[in-house]
Amino acid sequence: MPVPSPQLPRPGTFADIPVGDVVTEAGALIPDVSLRCFLFSDANDEHTPEETKAFILVEHALTGDGDVASWWSEMVGPGKPLDTRRYRILCANALGGCQGSTGPGSLHPEGGYWGSRFPGISIRDQVQAERQLLHALGIDSLHAVLGASMGGARTLEWTLMYPDMVNAALVIAVSARASGWQIGMQSSQIRAIEADPAWHGGDYYEAGPGPVWGLGQARRIAHLTYRGELEIDERFGVDPQPGEDPYGPCRGPSHRFSVEGYLDWQAQKLQNRFDAGSYVALTDALNRHDVGRGRGGMNAALGMSQVPTMVAGVDTDILYPFHQQEHLSRNLGNFIGLSKITSPTGHDGFLIESRQMGQILEKFLGKADLLANQLS
Repeated sequence: MPVPSPQLPRPGTFADIPVGDVVTEAGALIPDVSLRCFLFSDANDEHTPEETKAFILVEHALTGDGDVASWWSEMVGPGKPLDTRRYRILCANALGGCQGSTGPGSLHPEGGYWGSRFPGISIRDQVQAERQLLHALGIDSLHAVLGASMGGARTLEWTLMYPDMVNAALVIAVSARASGWQIGMQSSQIRAIEADPAWHGGDYYEAGPGPVWGLGQARRIAHLTYRGELEIDERFGVDPQPGEDPYGPCRGPSHRFSVEGYLDWQAQKLQNRFDAGSYVALTDALNRHDVGRGRGGMNAALGMSQVPTMVAGVDTDILYPFHQQEHLSRNLGNFIGLSKITSPTGHDGFLIESRQMGQILEKFLGKADLLANQLS
């Protein structure tokens, strides 16, 4: 259940926090924004007293949410890498999302739903909203900010937009800007949703179930970029879906290869829990990701970063290839380490390879603790 008071949520709960108006990077006004914020922390007299624990902000990925203890369960909790006995772990649902924060499916102040009236937003706009959230919560410093994929993009922007608030950052499985290939893949997903007759130009919220078919097609495209080519081939190869015959005289939706059945299952899971309008808004924000815009170019912007930043990636990542993390490591102004997750699973390796990810988090937090002690 949500916490009604706009204060720091009780540990293990969430609160919907009013953060005020957000003016986007492009000049659009989003009035009366609210972000849903989760807090994870364990009171234990044998460890750090609750009121003295440092805050760590975890940034979720595209279709994630603020309930980081559910989707990163092996990373967050007592005695785990993100040790809730030592730290207070914050995670907010991103601006534009559909998990409680203001987005296209939210009610518009002038009536109805935002729908097509919701403006295009950037990664920087999401970070600005998060900064306003922390201000509303009375938090003026963060022990660390970390995130992967879209969360990694927000982490990078935190180091450039509000460096005085961040002690250290961990950027996982992302690049300094969207590549042409990434924009092509991501815009194809947006087009699939917009081509669904139920899209209604983005104003479908009062017209029925909405463009769930288009959302499913977008997820099928996206999921192939989240997983490794070798893993997909080893798992499915050319096998038929059980009980179906893709080698028969006629091709049809009931005669699928096994990999098609898997992708249909992934599509159905997202259709059951996510909003197509938010998927479009957040994917468009990823298309706009470019730390160099207005800062003299990508490498100049990275060189200006003075927040101690560690970088990690997955060796088989198709969506954000490891060479993009190597590029970050060569150009960041205060670079403190590069780690590689070795996995056949591709981009999702940061979610799947718990042992390796845990080791990276422990190494990073060891450095963050050392940096904080040097400043105290």
